[in-house]
Amino acid sequence: MNIVGIIPARFASTRLMGKLLANIGGKPVIQHTYESIQKAKLMNDVIIAVDDEKLLEVVRSFGAKAILTPKELLTSTDRVAYIATGMEADVFLNIPGAQPFISSKMIDEVIEPHLFDPEISITTLARKVDSVDEMKSTSIPKVVFDYNNYALYFSYSPIPFVKNARTNIEKVLSAEIYKHIEVSAYSKEAISIIKNLKPTDLERIEQLEQLRILEHGLRIKIVVTEEDSLSIYTPGDLEHARRVYENKTKR
Repeated sequence: MNIVGIIPARFASTRLMGKLLANIGGKPVIQHTYESIQKAKLMNDVIIAVDDEKLLEVVRSFGAKAILTPKELLTSTDRVAYIATGMEADVFLNIPGAQPFISSKMIDEVIEPHLFDPEISITTLARKVDSVDEMKSTSIPKVVFDYNNYALYFSYSPIPFVKNARTNIEKVLSAEIYKHIEVSAYSKEAISIIKNLKPTDLERIEQLEQLRILEHGLRIKIVVTEEDSLSIYTPGDLEHARRVYENKTKR
């Protein structure tokens, strides 16, 4: 099975402009992400889908494959679909560029269901929330799913809402709240459908592209992972990532 990882790399991030070029320990964020996922065992190739000439130049400077994609593509999934069109592969991954320390195990985990169950066409990762800060964060998307691990809804709000909990820590401890780790894998057939889907109401309201898939009736299989990944959304996240890297290099 031919499996291609695609890293959508958008320069004009709304919350932190140019974050993929931000320096962590002498390397740009995008290079850390690229090097981290190279250790995955089940992926055959990696392509970085950039929307900016400067990003293109930087990505090629550290030896990665890069393709320039139109700036008007709205979502990371749109960028993955653009690259996937015309490519011969069985599964395409969408790996956010701002996850510099992502575990290669997570990449393999999101791929594995595609190897064993032909009924599965879309997978993505989730991890149980274990802190009040994660639960309350409006930068971290949450997901709820059914007993067969198919997604029911995604939101930046804490879901499910724990009605009888008196404190935030009680909410975390008394309900299984999961954060969405935005690494996804799509079969070639799923990508061919998704690329033609129009944006939807809930997608626009929540600003979460996974809702477009659900609103059009497609199913997303949730793979629960015990691994974690630091995503850079804000200047505070970037400073935290720098501290994490500094601590790693001291060990």
